[in-house]
Amino acid sequence: MSTGIDHGRFEEGRAVNYWTLDRPLERELRRIYTGEAFEWAESRLAEFGAVVGHAIADNADYVDDHGPELEPYDAHGEIWNRVRYPAEQLENDRLAYERGIVADAFEAPPGRDEPMPLAHTLAMQYLLSYADVGFDCPVAMTAGAALVLEKFDDGSLAEYDEALTSRDYNDLIEGAMFLTEKQGGSDVGANESRAEYDEGVGYWRLSGEKWFCSNIDAEGTLALARTPDAPEGTAGLSMFLVPHSDPASDETPSDGPYTKGDRLEDGPLEPDAVNDQFYRRLKDKLGTTAVPTGEVEFTGAKAVLVGEEENGFKQMTEMLTLERLSNAAAACGLMGRAVLESTIYAANREAFGDTIDQYPLMRADLVDMTVAHEAAAAFTFEAARLFSEREAAERRARSDAAANANEKALSATTDETADDASRLMRLLIPIAKLRTGRMAVDTASYAMEVHGGNGYVNDFVTNRLLRDAQVLPIWEGTENVLSLDVLRALEREDAHEPLLETIEERLETVSHPALADAAETVEAEYEQLAAALATLAAEDGEYAQLSAKRLAHYVFDVFTAALLLAQAQTGLGADGETEREESGENTQNGRIALIARRFVATELEERPARGITSGDRDVLEAFEPIVRGGPVDPEILSATAPADD
Repeated sequence: MSTGIDHGRFEEGRAVNYWTLDRPLERELRRIYTGEAFEWAESRLAEFGAVVGHAIADNADYVDDHGPELEPYDAHGEIWNRVRYPAEQLENDRLAYERGIVADAFEAPPGRDEPMPLAHTLAMQYLLSYADVGFDCPVAMTAGAALVLEKFDDGSLAEYDEALTSRDYNDLIEGAMFLTEKQGGSDVGANESRAEYDEGVGYWRLSGEKWFCSNIDAEGTLALARTPDAPEGTAGLSMFLVPHSDPASDETPSDGPYTKGDRLEDGPLEPDAVNDQFYRRLKDKLGTTAVPTGEVEFTGAKAVLVGEEENGFKQMTEMLTLERLSNAAAACGLMGRAVLESTIYAANREAFGDTIDQYPLMRADLVDMTVAHEAAAAFTFEAARLFSEREAAERRARSDAAANANEKALSATTDETADDASRLMRLLIPIAKLRTGRMAVDTASYAMEVHGGNGYVNDFVTNRLLRDAQVLPIWEGTENVLSLDVLRALEREDAHEPLLETIEERLETVSHPALADAAETVEAEYEQLAAALATLAAEDGEYAQLSAKRLAHYVFDVFTAALLLAQAQTGLGADGETEREESGENTQNGRIALIARRFVATELEERPARGITSGDRDVLEAFEPIVRGGPVDPEILSATAPADD
């Protein structure tokens, strides 16, 4: 019988294996992977969780205090654009990339005949973000750039694609996305950067400035610019790959892009090998120190067109889709670290004669932090499942189209296979990013409070967790921007149809008596959500925008509640099946039922006098199974089950 995790045996949330301590990630991957894919991945994720919990976590603390530095000029005043990294960051790079954090989702890893689903890179990024959300940014953009080249490159950038997905650190390049301009911000259509083709060198040349460029010295940078005579707005933007090094220089390698190995072996680029751009300065940020973010001025930078001219914004949205999922996965990982640090601290900190995790208020808080983490992971990886299925269908269609030399095969197969999933994915991904970013800030903030004064100083990791978390609602679109994107998914793609169908299908599976009250609450809210969607469809645009953020959070709450209840039902089995629960063998299945009920109670139930008059003490009884993973007392599950007539 499982007795749960004894958090008191740890001093802090490091020198541990994050995979073995994170229940929601394992549960979600078992659910969304095929059996053989999970069997292949489990040992590798366990190995990676240990590496992150030991070496990468320690290095991340050092990098936070000694981050990358920019040297724009060499000793002779020539533009050098050198970013100097601490050795600890380079070690983290090697530890992550050589374990396939990007490569495994694009090229068949050892022991497999095909790549892992794209959800796998998100799972590894989730674990990486236990240690460093800042480092996850370049990892996510490397995966995003690889996805764009896979989908849109005509083969002219094959060497860059191969380097982005390399398992050998020495042959690797990283990706970046230079999107934001000072005058435009979220209004990408206002971008002013220009591109003109230079027949003399055989490259496009970019001019203009980019204002917020993370992973500034990446060799696989994607940027948007407007070609001559292109229309204004997003319709006139084209996408370009802009290397850090000059692709036409005699100083750069002739056998492909200038890789990490080249830099480690040869040192920083000579001025003649630098592309025609100037890194003005690095931003002095609140957090995410590991990723250098700065301002770039294109001064005729040589670039290669990606895909079709004036199709750049559409292509960039594909990268943004994966980036938003990466942001959500990073938020979940950071929440996991915050919950772990809080639980360990509460199990060791004594006050008034007992450890503070024995007191009711702290127990309730730790339960709710854990439930929030579980809910965020469930929603995020359901969106990741849909995304992975869409991309797998498109890969099959591209393969069929190439084999048949028939471009029509691509669109026909993709439309038939993935339309409903794609529409639902289109709605869920901005909501996943929107909600988890805010949840990460709240969870990190409370983790700091759990630690008291220690949590506020830089000697303890909670300080960095909160600083890093604060960017998660900003990267890849603020809550307002994402809420408007939710409206677009509803208006243009009728995404409400697969949304409501999916929620209804999940609720129809819920029949266990222990879930009855929660299911009744969610069914009522489902009807209200449907009414809200119908109302907004009939209202004018101003009112729809006014309600967009409330709607996005409402969708998250109802969809997540139905998802958790369906998972709980699957675990508990048929009505009245309690034998395994009573023996303790069904601990985790009973645990997800408690999590689902608590999520419904906190997010959807309206309780008289805010629950004070109810006499409900369930949260205290649920502390051991929810927070520590201990055995589930059958009496807790049956406490709210309706009596037999």
